[in-house]
Amino acid sequence: MTIPVLLVAGALGAGKTTLVNHLLRNPDGRRIAAIVNDFGAIDVDATLLAPSADGIVSLKNGCICCSLEGDLLRTLVTLTRRRPCPDAIIIETSGASDPAAIASALLDPVVFVATPLDTVVCVVDARQIADRPALLDDPLWRSQLRAADFVIVTKADLVAPAELEDAKAGVAARHAGKRTFYAIDGAVPSPVLFSQGHHAAAVRPSLRAIEATERFETMSWTASTPLSLPRFQRAVGQLSSVLLRGKGFVTFDHQPDQPVVFQLVGTRVTISPGVDTAGDGPMNRLVLIAEIGRLDRGKVTTLLDAAVMAPANAAVAIK
Repeated sequence: MTIPVLLVAGALGAGKTTLVNHLLRNPDGRRIAAIVNDFGAIDVDATLLAPSADGIVSLKNGCICCSLEGDLLRTLVTLTRRRPCPDAIIIETSGASDPAAIASALLDPVVFVATPLDTVVCVVDARQIADRPALLDDPLWRSQLRAADFVIVTKADLVAPAELEDAKAGVAARHAGKRTFYAIDGAVPSPVLFSQGHHAAAVRPSLRAIEATERFETMSWTASTPLSLPRFQRAVGQLSSVLLRGKGFVTFDHQPDQPVVFQLVGTRVTISPGVDTAGDGPMNRLVLIAEIGRLDRGKVTTLLDAAVMAPANAAVAIK
């Protein structure tokens, strides 16, 4: 069993805690554990958290990137041993932290087996940027932004439309290609931040399609013949600019008896060992999410079908 990790980074005062509070109050059926630097900053009634959060762990020794070999990793191990296990873990970094070191530790193969890094978001305060344009060139801020899969621009209601566009343009100018979402009071689209359903839901045997919201659409793709790794890499390379998320099982022709878990978040792709319990189901099963209007289902199908080693014998389905 794996517990996906959401890493929340951003400058001091950008709204990270507000985002975490929103996710804890709106868990969408998940048991969520949160690791934060200062428990006192989480202004949430414990009774309200009880049905949704699996607990809040406070790391009070300052910047958690300084504790990767100590408190943070020990805390992750403790959370994985809880019964019932949390469905997701949120790590809120200090505004003084560079999340790159934390992300690197979470991508370590040993750590990834139990608590894989699922998504990294950088929270950007539109009001801060409007008041302090020099922040856009701050080395730490740019490092936080560089590590992110997605950018959440907060306090969109506190700036003029032109200032909001300036904030988005400032992000794009420094790190082009970062998908950006606006948020008021921490309200963000959970389909982007978490793997759908509970932990590893998208790689359960049924691999059921994710319900689309008014902002997102989803599709699934299956094939019963192993894939060519180079062709699959080319397909993913062409699709990564369109997709927000992708997850599922794939099997390659050079290791037909070893299915692996495929995950795409933003432009970051990981392939890791996995145990496929689908029985006689298709050996390749993917669920893909994009913003409405950007998902060309015909193109997606064509690109992925081209990665199948023996198209004539492949049972390819889309829904």
